[in-house]
Amino acid sequence: MEKLEILRFLKPGGLPYALLVLLVTIVIARLLHRFVVELGERFADKRLVLNQLGSLLRFAVFTVGCFVATVFVVDLSREVLIAIGGTVAVAVGFALKDFAASIVAGFIILIDRPFQVGDRITFDGYYGEVVHIGLRSVRLMTLDDTQVTIPNNKFLTDSVASGNAGAVEMMIQIDFFVGVDQEISEAKRIVAEALTSSRYFDIGHRWSVTLAQVVQESYLAVRIRAKAYVLDVRFEKAFETDVTERVLEAFRDRGIKMPAVLHRSC
Repeated sequence: MEKLEILRFLKPGGLPYALLVLLVTIVIARLLHRFVVELGERFADKRLVLNQLGSLLRFAVFTVGCFVATVFVVDLSREVLIAIGGTVAVAVGFALKDFAASIVAGFIILIDRPFQVGDRITFDGYYGEVVHIGLRSVRLMTLDDTQVTIPNNKFLTDSVASGNAGAVEMMIQIDFFVGVDQEISEAKRIVAEALTSSRYFDIGHRWSVTLAQVVQESYLAVRIRAKAYVLDVRFEKAFETDVTERVLEAFRDRGIKMPAVLHRSC
């Protein structure tokens, strides 16, 4: 009985016209895409904007084409419009569920402030600087200049680590490994000197150089861990590079070697 009720609203005679409309819609969309691509090659500096505009136009073409095709095969009476409207409302509600959750999470982030613009954070395997906090998402710029967009609602359930928590300076950790048979005290002194004499070193905060015996790459080694604050988070990698370069050069000059397999004679 329900199938007969549904068939009452269909217009079989309009099916050829609907198929023709869909065919014309596909052709127009493809021509539009080709035109936008050629225009983007001609105006390279506007290529991204043209691609966005082309996507919007193709979406509009498909929307209009599908609507016109529907008019040919469906009798859009009051009952049908109400049914379609209800279906669309439910679909939009499901689609906007995550969007609404992200907006609520955005307000929570702005109020609770677990991080802010300019912070260096680690989240879901990504590490970089927060460049934008919006109502829907957070944009993170990694150290290799890759922009990562993260929905705000993700921050409500997952852990996020902030390296500087709103401050300009930040703690940096640098590890060095030397053999257990090397001059450990001399190696420690070299690391401490390179650390505290770096132009990026913040003398206003605590620093430390610690030792630990560890297994590194299946070799028994001594880990020399340097911890210090960099003057500005923007110099994070410059600080690490500066200290590492001078430590390795000093190790080479003083004959301090990396870990290796040691053989004992009986």
